[in-house]
Amino acid sequence: MKWGKLALLNVILWHSYTVFAQSIALVQPVALTRSVALVLPVTLASPSITVSPSVPMPVANTLSGNLSSVGSDTLANLMSLWANDFNHHYPGVNLQIQAAGSSTAPAALAAGATQLGPMSRPMKAGEIAAFIQRYGYPPLAVPVAVDALVVFVHQDNPLNRLTLSQLDAIFSQNRRCGEPQKIQRFGDLGLSGDWAARPLQRYGRNSASGTYGYFKRRVLCDGDFINNINELPGSASVVQAVAGSLNGIGYSSIGFRNSGVKSLPLAASGQDFVMPTAENVSNGLYPLSRYLYIYINKAPGQPLEALTAAFLERALSPEGQKLVSHDGYLPLPPAMLNNTRKTLGFTD
Repeated sequence: MKWGKLALLNVILWHSYTVFAQSIALVQPVALTRSVALVLPVTLASPSITVSPSVPMPVANTLSGNLSSVGSDTLANLMSLWANDFNHHYPGVNLQIQAAGSSTAPAALAAGATQLGPMSRPMKAGEIAAFIQRYGYPPLAVPVAVDALVVFVHQDNPLNRLTLSQLDAIFSQNRRCGEPQKIQRFGDLGLSGDWAARPLQRYGRNSASGTYGYFKRRVLCDGDFINNINELPGSASVVQAVAGSLNGIGYSSIGFRNSGVKSLPLAASGQDFVMPTAENVSNGLYPLSRYLYIYINKAPGQPLEALTAAFLERALSPEGQKLVSHDGYLPLPPAMLNNTRKTLGFTD
Protein backbone atom coordinates (compact mmCIF):
# COMPACT_ATOMS: atom_id res chain seq x y z
CA MET A 1 0.00 0.00 0.00
CA LYS A 2 1.48 3.35 -1.08
CA TRP A 3 0.69 6.42 0.96
CA GLY A 4 1.15 9.99 -0.29
CA LYS A 5 3.26 12.43 1.65
CA LEU A 6 0.22 14.29 2.99
CA ALA A 7 -1.48 11.09 4.13
CA LEU A 8 1.72 9.95 5.83
CA LEU A 9 2.08 13.30 7.59
CA ASN A 10 -1.54 13.18 8.80
CA VAL A 11 -1.09 9.75 10.38
CA ILE A 12 2.18 10.77 12.03
CA LEU A 13 0.62 13.94 13.43
CA TRP A 14 -2.41 12.04 14.77
CA HIS A 15 -0.21 9.35 16.32
CA SER A 16 1.99 12.00 17.95
CA TYR A 17 -1.07 13.86 19.23
CA THR A 18 -2.74 10.83 20.76
CA VAL A 19 0.44 9.57 22.44
CA PHE A 20 1.02 13.11 23.69
CA ALA A 21 -2.52 13.17 25.05
CA GLN A 22 -1.62 10.17 27.20
CA SER A 23 1.56 11.79 28.45
CA ILE A 24 0.17 15.25 29.13
CA ALA A 25 -2.27 13.86 31.68
CA LEU A 26 0.76 12.95 33.76
CA VAL A 27 2.42 16.33 33.70
CA GLN A 28 -0.69 18.33 34.47
CA PRO A 29 -2.55 18.34 37.81
CA VAL A 30 -5.23 15.88 36.74
CA ALA A 31 -5.97 12.44 38.07
CA LEU A 32 -4.52 9.40 36.35
CA THR A 33 -7.71 7.53 37.07
CA ARG A 34 -9.29 9.20 34.06
CA SER A 35 -9.65 6.89 31.11
CA VAL A 36 -7.14 7.72 28.40
CA ALA A 37 -7.49 6.27 24.92
CA LEU A 38 -5.09 3.60 23.76
CA VAL A 39 -3.12 4.67 20.72
CA LEU A 40 -4.12 2.54 17.76
CA PRO A 41 -3.49 2.69 14.03
CA VAL A 42 -5.98 5.12 12.55
CA THR A 43 -7.50 5.85 9.16
CA LEU A 44 -7.23 9.20 7.45
CA ALA A 45 -10.98 9.40 7.07
CA SER A 46 -11.68 9.11 10.77
CA PRO A 47 -9.07 9.24 13.55
CA SER A 48 -11.05 6.83 15.68
CA ILE A 49 -10.06 3.96 17.90
CA THR A 50 -10.59 0.51 16.40
CA VAL A 51 -11.38 -2.38 18.69
CA SER A 52 -9.48 -5.52 17.70
CA PRO A 53 -11.21 -8.83 17.15
CA SER A 54 -11.30 -10.93 20.31
CA VAL A 55 -8.11 -12.88 20.91
CA PRO A 56 -8.61 -16.30 22.54
CA MET A 57 -5.65 -17.16 24.75
CA PRO A 58 -3.97 -20.44 23.77
CA VAL A 59 -3.55 -23.36 26.13
CA ALA A 60 -0.10 -23.20 27.70
CA ASN A 61 1.28 -26.41 26.21
CA THR A 62 0.10 -25.57 22.68
CA LEU A 63 2.01 -22.30 22.25
CA SER A 64 5.59 -22.45 20.99
CA GLY A 65 8.05 -20.39 18.98
CA ASN A 66 10.44 -17.46 19.38
CA LEU A 67 9.53 -14.10 20.86
CA SER A 68 11.92 -11.14 20.89
CA SER A 69 12.00 -7.84 22.78
CA VAL A 70 14.34 -4.98 21.79
CA GLY A 71 14.28 -1.59 23.48
CA SER A 72 14.21 0.28 26.76
CA ASP A 73 16.75 -0.21 29.55
CA THR A 74 14.28 1.41 31.95
CA LEU A 75 11.87 -1.44 31.26
CA ALA A 76 14.56 -4.15 31.26
CA ASN A 77 13.94 -5.54 34.73
CA LEU A 78 10.16 -5.34 34.39
CA MET A 79 10.36 -7.13 31.04
CA SER A 80 12.42 -9.84 32.75
CA LEU A 81 9.80 -10.20 35.49
CA TRP A 82 7.07 -10.46 32.89
CA ALA A 83 9.22 -12.95 30.92
CA ASN A 84 9.52 -15.22 33.96
CA ASP A 85 5.76 -15.11 34.46
CA PHE A 86 5.19 -15.69 30.74
CA ASN A 87 7.56 -18.68 30.62
CA HIS A 88 5.77 -20.21 33.59
CA HIS A 89 2.52 -20.13 31.61
CA TYR A 90 4.03 -20.81 28.18
CA PRO A 91 7.17 -22.92 28.66
CA GLY A 92 7.36 -23.77 24.96
CA VAL A 93 8.16 -20.17 23.95
CA ASN A 94 11.77 -18.96 23.73
CA LEU A 95 11.79 -15.30 24.80
CA GLN A 96 14.88 -13.14 24.22
CA ILE A 97 15.28 -9.62 25.70
CA GLN A 98 17.72 -6.94 24.53
CA ALA A 99 17.68 -3.68 26.51
CA ALA A 100 20.10 -1.18 24.98
CA GLY A 101 17.71 1.78 25.09
CA SER A 102 14.38 2.99 23.71
CA SER A 103 15.93 4.31 20.50
CA THR A 104 16.82 0.75 19.46
CA ALA A 105 13.16 -0.35 19.43
CA PRO A 106 11.75 1.52 16.40
CA ALA A 107 14.37 0.30 13.90
CA ALA A 108 14.17 -3.29 15.17
CA LEU A 109 10.38 -3.25 14.99
CA ALA A 110 10.36 -1.71 11.50
CA ALA A 111 12.91 -4.27 10.30
CA GLY A 112 10.86 -7.16 11.64
CA ALA A 113 13.70 -8.13 13.96
CA THR A 114 11.50 -8.04 17.07
CA GLN A 115 7.85 -8.41 18.01
CA LEU A 116 8.03 -6.27 21.17
CA GLY A 117 9.52 -2.77 21.34
CA PRO A 118 9.45 -1.51 24.95
CA MET A 119 9.97 2.26 25.14
CA SER A 120 10.05 4.83 27.92
CA ARG A 121 9.02 7.57 25.48
CA PRO A 122 6.63 7.85 22.53
CA MET A 123 8.10 7.21 19.08
CA LYS A 124 9.32 10.25 17.16
CA ALA A 125 7.78 11.33 13.86
CA GLY A 126 10.72 10.04 11.85
CA GLU A 127 10.58 6.65 13.55
CA ILE A 128 6.87 6.35 12.80
CA ALA A 129 7.45 7.41 9.19
CA ALA A 130 10.07 4.69 8.68
CA PHE A 131 7.63 2.07 9.96
CA ILE A 132 4.78 3.35 7.78
CA GLN A 133 6.96 3.38 4.69
CA ARG A 134 7.51 -0.36 5.13
CA TYR A 135 4.10 -1.55 6.34
CA GLY A 136 1.60 1.10 5.24
CA TYR A 137 0.25 1.71 8.75
CA PRO A 138 1.72 3.08 12.02
CA PRO A 139 2.96 0.96 14.91
CA LEU A 140 0.73 0.43 17.92
CA ALA A 141 1.76 1.94 21.27
CA VAL A 142 0.46 -0.11 24.20
CA PRO A 143 0.76 1.62 27.61
CA VAL A 144 1.87 -0.93 30.20
CA ALA A 145 2.92 1.00 33.33
CA VAL A 146 3.30 4.44 34.89
CA ASP A 147 6.74 5.83 35.80
CA ALA A 148 8.15 8.92 37.47
CA LEU A 149 11.48 10.43 36.50
CA VAL A 150 13.31 11.23 39.73
CA VAL A 151 16.27 13.51 40.51
CA PHE A 152 18.69 11.99 43.01
CA VAL A 153 21.52 13.35 45.15
CA HIS A 154 23.78 11.58 47.62
CA GLN A 155 21.99 10.62 50.82
CA ASP A 156 24.23 13.00 52.86
CA ASN A 157 23.60 16.00 50.61
CA PRO A 158 21.58 18.70 52.45
CA LEU A 159 19.90 19.91 49.24
CA ASN A 160 16.19 19.45 49.77
CA ARG A 161 14.38 20.65 46.65
CA LEU A 162 14.72 21.90 43.07
CA THR A 163 12.64 23.71 40.49
CA LEU A 164 12.52 22.44 36.92
CA SER A 165 14.21 25.63 35.73
CA GLN A 166 17.07 25.01 38.18
CA LEU A 167 17.40 21.50 36.78
CA ASP A 168 17.60 22.98 33.30
CA ALA A 169 20.41 25.31 34.45
CA ILE A 170 22.25 22.33 35.94
CA PHE A 171 22.06 20.00 32.95
CA SER A 172 21.70 22.21 29.86
CA GLN A 173 23.86 24.52 27.79
CA ASN A 174 20.99 26.78 26.71
CA ARG A 175 18.87 27.42 29.83
CA ARG A 176 15.74 27.65 27.67
CA CYS A 177 13.46 27.25 30.67
CA GLY A 178 14.26 30.71 32.08
CA GLU A 179 16.94 30.37 34.77
CA PRO A 180 19.21 33.45 34.41
CA GLN A 181 22.55 31.88 35.42
CA LYS A 182 24.36 28.60 35.03
CA ILE A 183 24.44 26.43 38.15
CA GLN A 184 27.93 25.03 38.70
CA ARG A 185 28.28 24.65 42.47
CA PHE A 186 25.96 23.73 45.29
CA GLY A 187 26.28 27.28 46.61
CA ASP A 188 24.39 28.38 43.50
CA LEU A 189 21.49 26.33 44.88
CA GLY A 190 21.59 28.01 48.26
CA LEU A 191 23.83 25.61 50.22
CA SER A 192 26.32 27.18 52.60
CA GLY A 193 29.43 26.23 54.57
CA ASP A 194 31.62 23.51 53.06
CA TRP A 195 28.90 22.67 50.54
CA ALA A 196 28.88 26.11 48.92
CA ALA A 197 32.12 25.55 46.99
CA ARG A 198 31.45 21.94 46.01
CA PRO A 199 31.06 21.50 42.24
CA LEU A 200 28.12 19.49 40.96
CA GLN A 201 29.03 16.12 39.47
CA ARG A 202 26.33 15.36 36.93
CA TYR A 203 25.15 11.89 35.91
CA GLY A 204 22.62 10.99 33.27
CA ARG A 205 21.64 8.58 30.52
CA ASN A 206 23.09 8.34 27.03
CA SER A 207 21.30 9.43 23.87
CA ALA A 208 20.01 5.92 23.10
CA SER A 209 17.78 6.16 26.16
CA GLY A 210 14.14 7.22 26.17
CA THR A 211 14.77 8.68 29.63
CA TYR A 212 17.41 10.95 28.09
CA GLY A 213 14.91 12.08 25.46
CA TYR A 214 12.12 12.66 27.97
CA PHE A 215 14.42 14.66 30.29
CA LYS A 216 15.65 16.73 27.33
CA ARG A 217 12.15 17.57 26.20
CA ARG A 218 10.45 18.07 29.53
CA VAL A 219 13.23 19.50 31.74
CA LEU A 220 15.59 21.20 29.27
CA CYS A 221 12.73 22.67 27.22
CA ASP A 222 14.27 20.81 24.26
CA GLY A 223 17.64 22.43 24.84
CA ASP A 224 21.04 20.77 24.61
CA PHE A 225 22.76 18.88 27.40
CA ILE A 226 25.91 20.39 28.86
CA ASN A 227 29.10 18.62 27.79
CA ASN A 228 30.44 17.53 31.18
CA ILE A 229 27.67 15.08 32.10
CA ASN A 230 28.77 11.55 32.91
CA GLU A 231 26.51 9.67 30.49
CA LEU A 232 25.83 6.09 31.55
CA PRO A 233 24.13 3.28 29.64
CA GLY A 234 21.66 2.23 32.34
CA SER A 235 19.40 3.77 34.97
CA ALA A 236 20.84 1.55 37.70
CA SER A 237 24.33 2.81 36.82
CA VAL A 238 23.21 6.42 37.26
CA VAL A 239 21.78 5.78 40.72
CA GLN A 240 24.84 3.79 41.78
CA ALA A 241 27.14 6.57 40.57
CA VAL A 242 25.24 9.21 42.55
CA ALA A 243 25.30 6.98 45.64
CA GLY A 244 29.09 6.77 45.30
CA SER A 245 29.69 10.50 44.80
CA LEU A 246 29.09 13.03 47.56
CA ASN A 247 28.76 15.78 44.94
CA GLY A 248 26.64 13.67 42.61
CA ILE A 249 23.32 14.60 41.07
CA GLY A 250 21.50 12.56 38.47
CA TYR A 251 18.15 11.57 37.03
CA SER A 252 16.63 8.14 36.65
CA SER A 253 13.40 6.23 36.68
CA ILE A 254 11.81 5.80 40.11
CA GLY A 255 12.13 2.03 39.87
CA PHE A 256 15.91 2.24 40.41
CA ARG A 257 15.95 4.16 43.70
CA ASN A 258 18.23 2.70 46.41
CA SER A 259 19.28 3.46 49.98
CA GLY A 260 22.43 5.40 49.02
CA VAL A 261 20.55 8.29 47.44
CA LYS A 262 17.66 10.58 48.24
CA SER A 263 15.05 11.85 45.80
CA LEU A 264 14.25 15.54 45.67
CA PRO A 265 10.84 17.18 45.57
CA LEU A 266 10.43 19.12 42.33
CA ALA A 267 8.33 22.10 41.31
CA ALA A 268 7.22 23.33 37.93
CA SER A 269 7.05 27.09 37.43
CA GLY A 270 4.71 28.66 39.97
CA GLN A 271 3.77 25.29 41.48
CA ASP A 272 4.36 23.65 44.86
CA PHE A 273 7.29 21.30 45.47
CA VAL A 274 6.12 17.71 45.19
CA MET A 275 7.81 14.46 46.20
CA PRO A 276 7.69 11.52 43.76
CA THR A 277 5.40 9.35 45.86
CA ALA A 278 2.95 6.87 44.39
CA GLU A 279 0.05 9.06 45.47
CA ASN A 280 1.51 12.22 43.92
CA VAL A 281 2.27 10.44 40.67
CA SER A 282 -1.18 8.84 40.57
CA ASN A 283 -3.03 12.11 41.13
CA GLY A 284 -0.92 13.99 38.58
CA LEU A 285 0.77 16.38 41.00
CA TYR A 286 4.35 15.21 40.42
CA PRO A 287 5.67 17.09 37.35
CA LEU A 288 7.86 14.36 35.79
CA SER A 289 5.48 11.44 35.35
CA ARG A 290 5.05 9.39 32.19
CA TYR A 291 3.63 6.23 30.71
CA LEU A 292 5.84 3.32 29.68
CA TYR A 293 4.96 1.56 26.43
CA ILE A 294 5.43 -1.61 24.45
CA TYR A 295 5.24 -0.88 20.72
CA ILE A 296 4.10 -3.65 18.41
CA ASN A 297 3.39 -4.27 14.75
CA LYS A 298 -0.35 -4.72 14.37
CA ALA A 299 -2.23 -4.37 11.09
CA PRO A 300 -5.51 -2.45 11.41
CA GLY A 301 -8.55 -4.66 11.85
CA GLN A 302 -6.49 -7.80 12.30
CA PRO A 303 -6.06 -9.84 15.51
CA LEU A 304 -2.76 -9.75 17.32
CA GLU A 305 -0.13 -12.34 16.45
CA ALA A 306 -0.44 -15.21 18.96
CA LEU A 307 2.90 -14.86 20.78
CA THR A 308 2.60 -11.08 21.05
CA ALA A 309 -0.98 -11.36 22.26
CA ALA A 310 -0.10 -13.93 24.92
CA PHE A 311 2.73 -11.78 26.28
CA LEU A 312 0.69 -8.57 26.40
CA GLU A 313 -2.26 -10.39 27.97
CA ARG A 314 0.00 -11.53 30.81
CA ALA A 315 1.60 -8.07 31.22
CA LEU A 316 -1.85 -6.47 31.39
CA SER A 317 -3.32 -9.14 33.67
CA PRO A 318 -3.79 -8.55 37.42
CA GLU A 319 -0.68 -10.67 38.04
CA GLY A 320 1.31 -8.71 35.45
CA GLN A 321 0.31 -5.38 36.93
CA LYS A 322 1.30 -6.61 40.40
CA LEU A 323 4.79 -7.17 38.98
CA VAL A 324 4.75 -3.51 37.90
CA SER A 325 4.32 -2.50 41.54
CA HIS A 326 6.91 -5.06 42.64
CA ASP A 327 9.45 -3.40 40.34
CA GLY A 328 8.85 0.05 41.83
CA TYR A 329 6.56 1.48 39.15
CA LEU A 330 2.84 2.18 39.22
CA PRO A 331 0.26 -0.05 37.51
CA LEU A 332 -2.03 1.46 34.91
CA PRO A 333 -5.14 3.20 36.28
CA PRO A 334 -8.02 0.69 36.32
CA ALA A 335 -10.11 2.47 33.68
CA MET A 336 -7.17 2.73 31.32
CA LEU A 337 -6.15 -0.88 31.92
CA ASN A 338 -9.65 -2.13 31.17
CA ASN A 339 -9.90 0.01 28.05
CA THR A 340 -6.49 -1.16 26.83
CA ARG A 341 -7.37 -4.84 27.31
CA LYS A 342 -10.72 -4.35 25.58
CA THR A 343 -9.16 -2.50 22.65
CA LEU A 344 -6.58 -5.24 22.18
CA GLY A 345 -9.35 -7.83 22.08
CA PHE A 346 -8.63 -9.47 25.43
CA THR A 347 -11.75 -10.91 27.01
CA ASP A 348 -11.97 -11.39 30.76
